[in-house]
Order: sequence, then structure tokens, then C-alpha cells
Amino acid sequence: MPESRPPLAVAGQSLAEIAQALAERRLPPVEQWNPSHCGHSEMRIARDGVWYHQGKPIRRAAMVRLFSTILRREPDGSHVLVTPVEKLAIDVDLAAFVAIAMTSEGQAEHRRIAFELNSGDPVILSPANPLRISGEGVPLLTVRGGLEASLARPVYYELAELALADDPAGSGVWSDGAFFPLESA
Repeated sequence: MPESRPPLAVAGQSLAEIAQALAERRLPPVEQWNPSHCGHSEMRIARDGVWYHQGKPIRRAAMVRLFSTILRREPDGSHVLVTPVEKLAIDVDLAAFVAIAMTSEGQAEHRRIAFELNSGDPVILSPANPLRISGEGVPLLTVRGGLEASLARPVYYELAELALADDPAGSGVWSDGAFFPLESA
């Protein structure tokens, strides 16, 4: 059976094409599903973005992409996998996703930046999907519904290079009309 959610790579695509693909992509309405908590999924998302089940890595990227569509962050900060009839806890070491690549168009205030997540989904850095630096200095990108992505080190360095190109102090980057500091508040 063919995969119904192929990855959307950011490389080689314009930001307009990425935005169009995002607008067309539909995710399950997990925020509308409120089944009773059923237990633990025996799954964990490691700091490096690898998904594990019963201590063994899930090697099928399509399976990880599928699970990522039913992942939700609860108001207490915990993470669950949710369907209309089931809600199972999942452990997340740092963030639910990792930004593994990025692309940008424009400069300074006119720049737009898109990230590719390890789930195969793109995210455009914007007021709706802001970047923050945690108190521990970890860059975290808001993905959806409180879910976040950490930036892989090479991606963060690429982002820092953009900041330095616009301002020798490198205090932050612009994307989609908003400024995002690259230091913790």
C-alpha cells in the first residue's frame, strides 16, 4: 500500500511552493478528540528525534510520519498519541521533532525561512510558528498545538550565519515579517 503522507522536503522548493504544500496538507483533528487515557504507548522520542518502541528504534520512516500526525501536547506539557477512541502517553526527551534542514528567501525584514522536520513536514518560521531559545540555550521551533522541534546543530549554525549576514551582532533573524532573537530571554 503506498504511503499516504510522503515527506515534503524544503530543498529545491520556493517558499511559495512550501506554503502551498502546507496549506493543502491536512492533519487529523487531534485537538477535537478527547477519549479516556488508556495507558502508555511504550514509545519514546529521544533527544535526537529517533522514535523508540519498547526500547527499539522504529526504523520505518513512514511509520514515524504516521505516528507524528496523531501526536498531541497536553495542557500539562505531557505528550500523547491520540485517536478518536484511544489516548496513550508517549515520552519525549526534549522536543517532538527535530528540524533537519532549512531554506530561506529574501534578506533581513523581507526574509522567509522554512525548516524541514525529521517527520518530513515543513514549517515556516512565522508569528504562528515562532522560534524561542530555552533557558538551557536550546533553539525550539513551535510546530503546532504546543508541539516543538529542536534545531539540529548544523541547522542552527546555518540560521546563525543568516543572523550574522544581516547584523554583525547576530542577535536574531527575520522571517515572515517578525524578528526572532537567537538568545534566551
